[in-house]
Amino acid sequence: MIARTTLTLEGREVSFAPGETILEVARREGVHIPTLCHDPRLKPAGACRTCLVEVSGQRRLVPACATKASAGSEVSAESERITRHRKTLLSLYMTDHPAEREEAEKGAPNQLLDMVARYEAPTDWGRVPARRAGRPDDRNAFIHFDPDTCIACARCVRYCDEVEAVSAITLAGRGIETTISTVDQLSLLDTTCEMCGGCIDTCPTGAMGEKGPLLAGALPERELTKVRSTCNYCGVGCQLDLNVDPDGNDGRGRVVKVTSPDPGSTTNDGNLCVKGRFAYEFIHHEDRLTSPLVRGDDGELHETSWEDALARTAEGLAGVSERHGHDALGFVSSSRCTMEENYLVQKLSRAVFRTNNVHQCAAT
Repeated sequence: MIARTTLTLEGREVSFAPGETILEVARREGVHIPTLCHDPRLKPAGACRTCLVEVSGQRRLVPACATKASAGSEVSAESERITRHRKTLLSLYMTDHPAEREEAEKGAPNQLLDMVARYEAPTDWGRVPARRAGRPDDRNAFIHFDPDTCIACARCVRYCDEVEAVSAITLAGRGIETTISTVDQLSLLDTTCEMCGGCIDTCPTGAMGEKGPLLAGALPERELTKVRSTCNYCGVGCQLDLNVDPDGNDGRGRVVKVTSPDPGSTTNDGNLCVKGRFAYEFIHHEDRLTSPLVRGDDGELHETSWEDALARTAEGLAGVSERHGHDALGFVSSSRCTMEENYLVQKLSRAVFRTNNVHQCAAT
């Protein structure tokens, strides 16, 4: 059993386990501490400085994401000093960041603008031109980088290194020219990038975004409806959110992008592969079958109802079994099905048609 000790957080005594950070304790206790560079899948960096809190015995404010909780300490996440710091910090961020949502939020929600609004940070401190270099000519089909909305928090770089372990992107330049780059400004297609889109998912401002929706003029993510679903490209069962434009596809709704759920909320921990994140155009493809087909007396395939298709399938399987015996049947499932679906196929084979001739292509 893990021993737990206590500290005082916002006047309340709370317990924590050894090794937990102040931010982890605060979030578990429902105390809000803002962050921009933090992702629970990554090692704490303390780079954005938005999560600074007051801790007894410490002369300076400390980053909650990178500071371990200590027994007997008193932690304050809200104070006049902290509020002053946050407003100053956010105002500095905004000196070279677009202030209007129409310009700064073309895709994913911009957490910096949300934070500026929440803490009423001044946005009239003057403007300096953004000098971060981009890669406008990158010929990859999926990932777009907007240097104007980048805050150099390095979440994308750290995700690429710590989670994907491919290190396709890095921080380059110095000072105000610090940007997200590749080796020799190469296209992502010429690097170790796997096009997983994890950099898009972790970016707090939308500087990393999907090219497809942007080029198609899709609505910003806030105006789309999210529908939780399961990726059907393999049997892992990764959870994903289909982002649907309710007015698209002649009013029937159209999937315009795929995003991943929050880290820690699903089995895939917010991670997706290139197929799960970007290969969704089949949903509305004109060649996609949308109803079952059965072969008629004329030898051609004709649309029918699911009830009729299932009835004909059952009739055909039962007929083979009656004429040639149970083992004349064989059932083949797919590695693209979920584990639960493959389980049902083998139950259908063994329990209903009484044959062990069942297989699925992911078997080893």
